[in-house]
Amino acid sequence: MNDLFDIIDDEKQNSQPSKKNPKSKNIKKPSKKVNSYTAENIIILEGLEPVRKRPGMYIGGVDSKALHHLFNEVIDNSVDEVVAGYANTIDVVLDHGNIITISDNGRGIPIDPHPKQPSKSALEIIMTTLHAGGKFDNDSYKTSGGLHGVGISVVNALSEHLKVEVIRDKKLYKQEYQFGKPITKLEKNGSINSQNGTSITFKPDYSIFDQTINFEANEIIEIIKTKAYLVGGLKINWQDNTEINPEIQSQCFYYPNGISDFVNESLDHSSLLIPKSFNGSSYTKSNDGKVEWSLLWSAGDKNKLRSFCNTIPTINGGTHENAFKNAILKSIKNYSEMIGIKNSKIITLDDIVSCMDGVLSIFINEPEFQGQTKEKLSSKIATTITSSIISDNFDHWLSENSSDAEKLINFFISTANSRLSKKHEKDLNRKSALRKLRLPGKLADCLEEKSVGTELFIVEGDSAGGSAKQARDKKYQAVLPLRGKILNVANSSSQKYNQNQQLKDLVQALGCGTSDNYSDENLRYEKIIIMTDADVDGAHIAALLITFFFKEMPQLIVNNHLFLAVPPLYKISGGNNIFYAIDDKDRETIIDKQFKKTKFEISRFKGLGEMLPNQLRDTTMNKDTRKLVQVSINNSPIEYYELIIDQLMGSKADARFKFIQENANFYN
Repeated sequence: MNDLFDIIDDEKQNSQPSKKNPKSKNIKKPSKKVNSYTAENIIILEGLEPVRKRPGMYIGGVDSKALHHLFNEVIDNSVDEVVAGYANTIDVVLDHGNIITISDNGRGIPIDPHPKQPSKSALEIIMTTLHAGGKFDNDSYKTSGGLHGVGISVVNALSEHLKVEVIRDKKLYKQEYQFGKPITKLEKNGSINSQNGTSITFKPDYSIFDQTINFEANEIIEIIKTKAYLVGGLKINWQDNTEINPEIQSQCFYYPNGISDFVNESLDHSSLLIPKSFNGSSYTKSNDGKVEWSLLWSAGDKNKLRSFCNTIPTINGGTHENAFKNAILKSIKNYSEMIGIKNSKIITLDDIVSCMDGVLSIFINEPEFQGQTKEKLSSKIATTITSSIISDNFDHWLSENSSDAEKLINFFISTANSRLSKKHEKDLNRKSALRKLRLPGKLADCLEEKSVGTELFIVEGDSAGGSAKQARDKKYQAVLPLRGKILNVANSSSQKYNQNQQLKDLVQALGCGTSDNYSDENLRYEKIIIMTDADVDGAHIAALLITFFFKEMPQLIVNNHLFLAVPPLYKISGGNNIFYAIDDKDRETIIDKQFKKTKFEISRFKGLGEMLPNQLRDTTMNKDTRKLVQVSINNSPIEYYELIIDQLMGSKADARFKFIQENANFYN
């Protein structure tokens, strides 16, 4: 096999661009039009040239992690054959010279001529063309890890040498490549008495990768071990011929019960909160998705939920992991309320996640990842599938294991109380810490040192902000004026969001971070109150703010921190009596009840900025006389609210129009 990689030096030199001596007299002097920019400056990269030119775009860099990503791309294709039901065994062999071979007993890559390019085989198209492969055809692969059609072609492009061997219908076919280009034709090497399959042998190109890095046996073993337990019944044989690690020279990885075997074998059981684990595997009703899980609860400090999609490790989590955690939290709170456990409302996601130890694995059609390296899942369907399956199964688990369930809940309450105590200690130093913070210039902060009992009013415009600052209780109430309508994050790019100063000011004032960096402990106020004018524009601004909080800080809503102020729209006065009405219906009710036989005057507030500070205080900001509406996520699944937000605030106008047609009340 090693003879395959004895590359002639001349060939290698010819494949590299020539380098000229910068002092050579043959170099032409630059043209006077140094800054000219014409069609001649436009370079077209063909075939796999973009991969070799910018490898970091496809594998995340040229370091050790990127090198092992090449192996991942190849073995994922073999695992996809297993998941599809066409293979059950994969062989991985590491040889001297940093050469690695991955073989499977699947169907074998098609070798017949491609219909659109009859002069080339389907195999050559797959190996040399970006975005070409069987993963775009749902009939070939229902669920797979490789959906971009770039994996194996990228490996080929970044390999000094690559050999493909395919067995189909008892015949052996072979083709070889160098730097992504075929150096032999597809050859038929006679008959062979063996089942179908594919074998890929490649050596990375060290003109691209650092020559000091190599395939690490321990890292390869960790990858194949993970693949084996994620696909129950898959057998992966490992062979190391380098003699560098004789203790792990040959191994077979096989987990007939999948991830539950791995969890029971690998995780630390010494600090378990309860002996019972939460295991399961379930398909969707339409059979287009599957969720598998095995979960333990431990008091250890190295707990981590490992998540995967179509056997791809999602090390940065994503929609499936978030749905899993929220489903667990929701079930725990519902069960606590059902059996009458007090104080369970203080349990947050952080309290239960810190105790989780296990594996979540889902299989779905056409998953969407963030980037080619697929470290975070962004598919919305993963939320729906995971949430519904886990909610149903964990509800049953809690009921069937009532004793263990109560132990868990009491532990979570204890964890929550400890968290709140630490937060209280931090609040004691809040005043001195605030002196060091650079808070937004327009923020009128409160004087209270602790966050308990404090409120932040988010108001529209400097005029309303001025009235609110005069009307507030300075000890507990802070005011942050915003300029007009904020960015709609539901249909804006992350670049626009990151450049939006108003949202930056808001995030800075809250102090709790966003998205995965959100921390409820760092939230600087107990209540966040949106206070906008009582008109259509005010309602729109409130909707934009709610959308922002739901998209970027959903836990702020889940943990009951977000509210809407209810300012009056009308002032009704007669004699010595003054009443305030929040809308037309309220106005008519007050008139009928208070001014049936007396004269009265009605004035309409054009905005909060036109209200006198004492009027704003009495009607909207005073804790004893005001009315607040809490923004909450009830018992409906989180994906229900995601759908509503997308319909109303997303970029699809037809979805918004349809929602209005179906839900609006129209009056003649």
